[in-house]
Amino acid sequence: MNKSFIGVIAVIIVLVGGYFLFKSRGSEEEQIVTIADYKNTTYTIDSKLVKLENGVAEVETVPESASKTITRYFGNELKTDLDGDGREDVVFLLTQQTGGSGTFYYAVAALNTEKGYIGSDGYLLGDRVAPQTTEVSRNSRHKNVIVVNYADRDSGEPMTANPSMGKSAYLKLDAQTMRWDVVAPDFEGESPSNI
Repeated sequence: MNKSFIGVIAVIIVLVGGYFLFKSRGSEEEQIVTIADYKNTTYTIDSKLVKLENGVAEVETVPESASKTITRYFGNELKTDLDGDGREDVVFLLTQQTGGSGTFYYAVAALNTEKGYIGSDGYLLGDRVAPQTTEVSRNSRHKNVIVVNYADRDSGEPMTANPSMGKSAYLKLDAQTMRWDVVAPDFEGESPSNI
């Protein structure tokens, strides 16, 4: 009886241990999926860290106020290698509403690293602009430069006017600082490998 009792206890210990081992591995896999998803990554908007969760972040503007800053994934995705490491990175737009009538648009990047995505600084396109396309620069002198096309209002037009002026932002991500550098559309000063 003593041996069979010990055998039953041993089986129970193995089953319980196996359950917790399986459960902990499942949690690790869930964490890896979260890290690997650029819609659940931290970005810097106006010098503040913004952690997206399923593409959205809500932060109280002033403690205990009804006003919130809401940052949302907008889209206009471009998948391309921004840092030359052979991995496909993602460029897309975020919007941010700070409680007023404005909707601010930012270009951000998520670098695909061995440990998951790392979010960039946001490049402000403007308030209530009309995003068009995001593409790789066609200038043969540009290396890893993206172009964000959008419509804005002409200077002097009221914010209530519909955006009708075509604009383009030529941007290159500095992978060390995770900040955008603005590039001239017709840059010809250096060899293509330096741009």
